Amino acid sequence: MVRIILVFGCLFLNQAFAGKTLDAVKKRGHVICGVNTGLAGFAMNINGTWIGLDVDVCRAIASAVFGDANKTKFVPLSAQQRFTAIQSGEVDVLTRNTTFTLSRDTSLGLNFAPVNYYDGQGFIVKTKSKIKSIYDYKKGRPTVCVQQGTTTEQNLSDFFRAKKMKFRPVVMESNDELFKSFLSGRCDVYTTDASGLAAERTKVKDPSSLNILPEIISKEPLAPAVRHGDDEWFDIVKWTIYAMIAAEEMDINSSNVEKLYTSSKDPKVKRFLGVIKGNGKDLGLDSKWAYNIVKNVGNYGESFEKHVGIKTPIGLPRGLNALWTQGGLQFAPPLK
Repeated sequence: MVRIILVFGCLFLNQAFAGKTLDAVKKRGHVICGVNTGLAGFAMNINGTWIGLDVDVCRAIASAVFGDANKTKFVPLSAQQRFTAIQSGEVDVLTRNTTFTLSRDTSLGLNFAPVNYYDGQGFIVKTKSKIKSIYDYKKGRPTVCVQQGTTTEQNLSDFFRAKKMKFRPVVMESNDELFKSFLSGRCDVYTTDASGLAAERTKVKDPSSLNILPEIISKEPLAPAVRHGDDEWFDIVKWTIYAMIAAEEMDINSSNVEKLYTSSKDPKVKRFLGVIKGNGKDLGLDSKWAYNIVKNVGNYGESFEKHVGIKTPIGLPRGLNALWTQGGLQFAPPLK
């Protein structure tokens, strides 16, 4: 009887950890990622080439699985399309500035990977309005442009209700149409994640004509998501992001990774890069999976600075997205 139970238990474990998604990805030969239809710094299609912070997550996953960052396919998704696309299997992973919330984690059949950008909802107005704070509307009733079917919409309503302020919403499905409506004067205020506000401001000829207000009214931890029920694929996506963060923690970057692979004496570095084997096997990947991520895509800091950092037109400081050793929230568990 004990023997039967043990055999059944082993069969159950094997079934529970079967990597259906990984098998499908390998058979297909590329990773399919759902991305934003177009958000500067996060996912933009420039002359047929996708670039951005979220795009780099997908390229890193492909590097981990195939050793090749180009074995990817990007599917642009609106806020309304994104959850159906991941639930139905149209995409393998959602790498699309999506807020990690309790309801989405529990009711949509999703698992959220580590946060790749800590954000918060803000407001932008035209500089000529002389508005310096959202509280300047305390006695008014501003018209606010907000995207339909997002946490942004609920946050906006909750905030104004809590502050006993009034507003008139203008709700649309398309973010591009909303921003155009704001610029045309249909709305007094446009609201979305603060990173999105900075990205949208780069679209106008004179960025100084738009003023991002100082208030942040929510927590918006943006994270990739996969389907429930495939722990192996979830582990791969999860540890891909942790690998990018850990590489920055250990000062491993795309420029020095080859040299460190052959010359480092640090056991942590050697284990991370696959010189000391083990991590790859545990994930069902090649021993150089993390090496390939850093070599092909870079560490988290490299990706951040390349796409959204202070030297880019978006100009975002690291802030909460700095490493934990530098006062931020980005932290990777030990890769061992």
